[in-house]
Amino acid sequence: MIATIRGKILQKNPPQVVVECGGLGYEIDVPMSTFYNLPNIGEEVFLETVMIVREDAQLLYGFLTAQEKSVFRQLLKVSGIGPRISLAMLSSMSAEDIGNAIANNEVGLLTMVPGIGKKTAERLVLELKDKMVVTSAPTVSSVQTEVIQALVALGFSEREARGAAKNVPADADASEGIRLCLRQLAQKG
Repeated sequence: MIATIRGKILQKNPPQVVVECGGLGYEIDVPMSTFYNLPNIGEEVFLETVMIVREDAQLLYGFLTAQEKSVFRQLLKVSGIGPRISLAMLSSMSAEDIGNAIANNEVGLLTMVPGIGKKTAERLVLELKDKMVVTSAPTVSSVQTEVIQALVALGFSEREARGAAKNVPADADASEGIRLCLRQLAQKG
């Protein structure tokens, strides 16, 4: 199987890239988090890859980090989660955020990903809670979770929402937290 690839980027068409290696052009699907951090066309790139062989296709998925590749593989082990949904998850949330959301039973955050409903999010938590490698991020309170969900619903990225929600006081309610975060995000923009 193809575990990594190093070569020159020939094409970039989200969510795919074509990487030339040894005279061959490999079509690789990547999450948007990887796509946005790729070098320019004509430049060299190194990608961690996962190859999936099906009856009708041989598919190659690429990642800039080994952690993204590991999370992708873990997600594929869950019933009902295929490569497309796994890529959507990694496009919507960082590998660390996915691990923390699963570890902290944040079903609401997982359902923000297109293609993930409540039952699928609960299955992810149930099946991966003890298997997912989680970074030592601080635990998110239920008020902070509500604030994050509201900010994401308003169009902020999950990363921006988490960053702003860190500053919500422990004694604040959700509406007060949302107002504080909106003020903070408005000042940054």
